Amino acid sequence: MLIKIHGTGKVHLKPIRIILAITLTIIKCRIILTEYTEYLFNTETGHVALLSPHDAGVLESITSISRGRKCFGLSRASSGIFERSSSSNIRQDNKKAKQKLLFSSICASLQEEMDSNPMVSSFLNKLANYTNLTQGVREHEEAEDGVRRMTVMVPLMGTFIGVYLPCMQNILGVILFLRLTWIVGTAGILGSFAIVSMCCICTLLTAISMSAIATNGVVPAGGSYYMISRSLGPEFGGAVGLCFYLGTTFAGSLYILGIIEILLTYIIPTATLFEEDAAMLNNMRVYGTCCLVLMALVVFVGVKYVNKLALVFLACVILSIMATYAGVIKTIIEPPEFNVCLLGNRSLKNEKFDTCAKTEVVKNLTVTTELWSLFCDSKYSNTTCDEYFTLNNLTEIQAIPGLLSGVIKDNLWGHYDPAGVFIEKENQHSAPAAETPQNIYKPYLFNDITTYFTLLVGIYFPSVTGIMAGSNRSGDLKDAQKSIPIGTIMAILTTSFIYISFVVLFGACIEGVVLRDKFGYSVKKIPVIGILAWPSPWVIVIGSFFSCCGAGLQSLTGAPRLLQAIARDGIIPFLQVFGHGKANGEPTWALLLTVGICEIGILIASVDNVAPILSMFFLMCYLFVNLACAVQTLLGTPNWRPRFKFYHWSLSFLGMSLCLSLMFICSWYYALVAIVIAGCIYKYIEYKGAVKEWGDGIRGLSLNAARYALIRLEEAPPHTKNWRPQLMVLCKMNSDLLVKHPRLLSLTTQLKAGKGLTIVCSVLDGTYMTRANDAKTNLKTAMAVEKTKGFSHVVVSSNLRNAFSLLIQSAGLGGMKHNAVLMAWPADWKLALETVRETTSANQAMLVAKNIDRFPSNQERLKDGNIDVWWIVHDGGLLMLLPFLLKQHKVWKKCTMRIFTVAQMDDNSIQMKKDLQMFLYQLRLDAEVEVVEMHDSDISAFTYEKTLMMEQRSQMLKQMHLSRTEREREAQLIHDRNTASHSAANDKAAGATPDRVHMTWTKDKLINERNKQREGMAVKDMFNMKPNQSNVRRMHTAVKLNEVVVKKSKNSELVLLNMPGPPKNKKGDENYMEFLEVLMEGLDRVLLVRGGGREVVTIYS
Repeated sequence: MLIKIHGTGKVHLKPIRIILAITLTIIKCRIILTEYTEYLFNTETGHVALLSPHDAGVLESITSISRGRKCFGLSRASSGIFERSSSSNIRQDNKKAKQKLLFSSICASLQEEMDSNPMVSSFLNKLANYTNLTQGVREHEEAEDGVRRMTVMVPLMGTFIGVYLPCMQNILGVILFLRLTWIVGTAGILGSFAIVSMCCICTLLTAISMSAIATNGVVPAGGSYYMISRSLGPEFGGAVGLCFYLGTTFAGSLYILGIIEILLTYIIPTATLFEEDAAMLNNMRVYGTCCLVLMALVVFVGVKYVNKLALVFLACVILSIMATYAGVIKTIIEPPEFNVCLLGNRSLKNEKFDTCAKTEVVKNLTVTTELWSLFCDSKYSNTTCDEYFTLNNLTEIQAIPGLLSGVIKDNLWGHYDPAGVFIEKENQHSAPAAETPQNIYKPYLFNDITTYFTLLVGIYFPSVTGIMAGSNRSGDLKDAQKSIPIGTIMAILTTSFIYISFVVLFGACIEGVVLRDKFGYSVKKIPVIGILAWPSPWVIVIGSFFSCCGAGLQSLTGAPRLLQAIARDGIIPFLQVFGHGKANGEPTWALLLTVGICEIGILIASVDNVAPILSMFFLMCYLFVNLACAVQTLLGTPNWRPRFKFYHWSLSFLGMSLCLSLMFICSWYYALVAIVIAGCIYKYIEYKGAVKEWGDGIRGLSLNAARYALIRLEEAPPHTKNWRPQLMVLCKMNSDLLVKHPRLLSLTTQLKAGKGLTIVCSVLDGTYMTRANDAKTNLKTAMAVEKTKGFSHVVVSSNLRNAFSLLIQSAGLGGMKHNAVLMAWPADWKLALETVRETTSANQAMLVAKNIDRFPSNQERLKDGNIDVWWIVHDGGLLMLLPFLLKQHKVWKKCTMRIFTVAQMDDNSIQMKKDLQMFLYQLRLDAEVEVVEMHDSDISAFTYEKTLMMEQRSQMLKQMHLSRTEREREAQLIHDRNTASHSAANDKAAGATPDRVHMTWTKDKLINERNKQREGMAVKDMFNMKPNQSNVRRMHTAVKLNEVVVKKSKNSELVLLNMPGPPKNKKGDENYMEFLEVLMEGLDRVLLVRGGGREVVTIYS
């Protein structure tokens, strides 16, 4: 090569030699540095060689040369093409040393540029690695060959390559090339500007919210699904993730339909299988299905092929846009020679004729044209022709008058028409004629669908989707928290400028009737945007074709991976099969489902009908992205620290409102369907999905709402109308830390039906560290089995008495505290008495279930039977409210409620019954009423002896000088012995109802106990004492009432009784449980109820 230096006329070869020598020196130095470093840092021995000052200087010089090598963009692989040389030769070559100094000075001068701007080689390398595929595809691509490869460090991408270009490619697509001109012609420039502005503002606000979420930590594979699920919880995440998946899948259908429309309309019109215009949909279905299968095979065989073509598809989009702008500029100089033929004011399809005239002169003869034959019966001039054809003239106008023609004034306003209406030019003379059915066979241009503003919004919106492309590949970015906001927002601003400028330029350059020609029939079946492009319409045709191909492949590649990410999270059980795939992780099953759903969109066979569907799903996704950002911002959780600072909850709320508005603007019925689908998925995940704790915002929102509600509840006690039993259930656990009476939880479920507060508590003897966790786990398991919705709480204490007391006093929070205590029939009567006293002091209701293990389970259904309420003492109406609540559950639903009350001799039983019936009517309770009369009778000998025996036992214990604790223990032993004997009797009875259940005293036991006491009494004859008259009266009342209750309610499914209060004087504690047992003798299922001291029912609304 020769270089001629201007001004001297001589040719010098020295500069060439210098450049080659410098290059050779750099490569040789790199080789030496590698060898020298391997010697200095021997990885096998781990020793580091000692350097002499001279060697250290040489190493520093070589290292500086090696660092400077990157100035020229040389790769490490290029060093092997030159011959190696020793370091001594380099040091002896003075000429090369000078070249080294020259090289170092060059690098020093470019060092600042290299720090801020990438070198050409690095930039081209990244551009070659450009991909528009979602994150995670690269791993599948590398594993497709089944060969274990060496780990290769893929260069991380910056904002431009990693976010900006993928977003641009996803946003600019099929609607831009196939429908935007038609939208401008139909809606007018102002209407189109409003449509584009609304949609672009919606995506811009969503991008701001998405940027805040994406910069609040790392966003792995899954993109928007990951962001929403981790921000709003698995229920919202699963619902919106599936909506986003469906949107991406239907987007694939849209792109495939766009491919087929371009192919059959503009590239190969003769390839149609069905010739009729009405059968065009069938052509779309057949070819679309074939195209879908072909694309699915490409994706299945390997995504690496899609990856390699990504740059080609991007280039097609950019070239098409540049060609359009070039065409607009050219219209100023020379408008394109495309004309439109009008008959009167009606636009005609000119694909079957070339001359826009009725007749023409050929060889001095006037002959009819091809257009004549289309409107007349024959080609002769004296034949019968269409009336409108006869009355109106043919005119030819420019399709593209140009940017300076003033046509923008005519295109400002919209032209919304029903389907089948002629496309006509305004302000053009036209003679009216009668309409005939044959007009559909004439070469007129018709509106193929009914047009209105909201329809155009739904069709246009898919053209602004694709803003998630950057966040989906955050793992491939050099600085994701910087690149995602900048790249996404810049891409939206760029595409918004392109769309808005195209709206104005199309309206300013193209004739209105041509803009409303959706398929370009009036301009020789050329896309309308194609006749504007320069240098050829084929730039748009080919560019849009490959753009749709690329977008379709990307949808079929990204949608299965999104479904796979949802399935692998395990939040939707029936989708778990789609989490599996090939050995390399390729989502084969998810791809099959995606193809099946995509086929549904292809069978619709219309771009205009598919576009609103995917608009719904994308809008639903964007809505929840805005909601997630707004919730996180308003909650102000400590972990909410996004690096992107230019956001505000009001912007997110505005974006959410705009998304919701656009959903119903596009199509209110599609919007309802999308909301129902999302709602069903939400409830399904809530009901059967896996429990995930992702620290989501909904949980934080629930905490804030709960705090607010608790503070409000604290202000005033609940009104009687809002009163419901807020239960604290005292569960006893056995030695294995299992719930001893699971039916107690069943009764709780039947009584509460999941409403109100339920706190299931258990008190254990021991230390918290050794027993609490296992007990709480078992308690939660039992609650789940019995479907008891509430909270579990386990207290471990060395003093059970204090533990129960603390539970009753401190359980709950603020105004959300229990107002009733439910427990099974106690084994420890002393502890039970203290519990009754403390609930009474705390103004809480008390419910004690006798024979709880005989109560029905949640799976049983009582087909008939009675729930009997024995209303002896008014307790605020709780006795009447409990059966009503039980009947709301399906176990007790078919039972009949009966209310019994007791009348004395002086009472008017008939009037009492009428009053009680009226009271129940006003309470809106359906129940049978019966008044039972109890006559005063003499106290029976059995009652007298029973009372006497009870008092004799207490006196005997006192005279034996037992301490109070020992007396209580002795009484407890007697109680336990009796309880155990009755339990054994119940077990033997099996299905039969025993005559006496949990009976403490019988005549045989009375004799035995008398004999025992006679043997033990050495000091005083106990049978000379007389019983206390008060105890006798109590025992008499209990015996007589028990006789009446057993007579009326022995076969009832459940009996509710007033629970007498404990004695105020603790000296009678030993006798209290005896009265209760006598009261319930002979009954199967009993619920003792003690009111909390306030009214719980009211006759007022």
